[in-house]
Amino acid sequence: MNLWQFISSKVFFKHLAIATGLTLVILFLLIKGLSFYTGHGNFVVVPNILGQSVNDLSGKEQYKDFQFVVIDSIHDPKKTKGSIVNQDPLPNAKVKKNRTIYLTIVSQVPEFILMPNLVDLTQRQAINQLEVFGLQLENIEYVPNEFKNVVLAQKYKGLSIKPDTRLEKGSSIVLVLSSGSNDAKVNIPLLIGKKQSEVHKILSDLGLNIGEEIFRDGNDTAHARVSKQSPAFTKGSVLNSGQTIDLWYSSDKKTNFKELLDEYLQQFDEP
Repeated sequence: MNLWQFISSKVFFKHLAIATGLTLVILFLLIKGLSFYTGHGNFVVVPNILGQSVNDLSGKEQYKDFQFVVIDSIHDPKKTKGSIVNQDPLPNAKVKKNRTIYLTIVSQVPEFILMPNLVDLTQRQAINQLEVFGLQLENIEYVPNEFKNVVLAQKYKGLSIKPDTRLEKGSSIVLVLSSGSNDAKVNIPLLIGKKQSEVHKILSDLGLNIGEEIFRDGNDTAHARVSKQSPAFTKGSVLNSGQTIDLWYSSDKKTNFKELLDEYLQQFDEP
C-alpha cells in the first residue's frame, strides 16, 4: 500500500480522529488545571485604606485576603503619624486573594532640623527662612525700637531659642520684631466681624501685638469672627506701636455680625 492509499484509507482517518480527540482532551485538562492553580476568575476588590493608620490593619476581617508591606515613608506634620498616604494597587482594583498591597505612610519618627539664626533679618527674610527650614510662623510680637520690622529675637514655646537648637520639623516659632521709634503711634483698628487670619495680618501690618484670644463658641476658626476687642475702636483713638489688643470671637453661625457691626457704628453717628 502506497502513501496515498494509506492517507485515503479508513484506518488513517480513524487514528487521526483518535489523536485529535486525545489532543483536545489534554488541552482541556491543562487549561482547567492552570485555571485552578492560578485562581483564574477568583478576584477580590482592593479596599480603600488611604488615611487609615497602618497599625489598624492587622487582625481585621475585611483585610484577611491581603498582605500589607510598608515600602516608603514621608514626613508631613499636617498628617497623622503612621497614616497611609499611598497604596499600590489602588482602591477598587480587582486582584487575586493574598495579594500584597504596598504602602507609603507618614513617618512615625519625627524629622529634626537645626534652628536657623533669624535675628537681624527683616520680617520677610525671616519668614522665608522659616519656610525653607520647614518651620511654622506662630505669631509676631512687636517691641519699640529705632528700627522697623527687624527681628530682635526668636522664641519657641514662649522661651528664647538659640540658633542650631535641634527642633522637630514643623514646629511653630514666634518672631519678635522692632516696631519703629519708641513714641510711634497707630490708630486702633476696627476689628469687629473680621476673621482671625484677617485680624492677624492687620495687627502685624500696624506693628501691634495680639493679646489674649477667647473663642466663645469653641475653637472653630473657620466660622469665628471678632465680636469684641479691647481696647475698643473709637474714632481718633491710638496705641503705641508694640501694644496688644485682646480679642473675643463668636461663631458667624450664631451671631449676626452685620447687625452687630451696624449697632456698633451707630454710636459714632450720634451728634
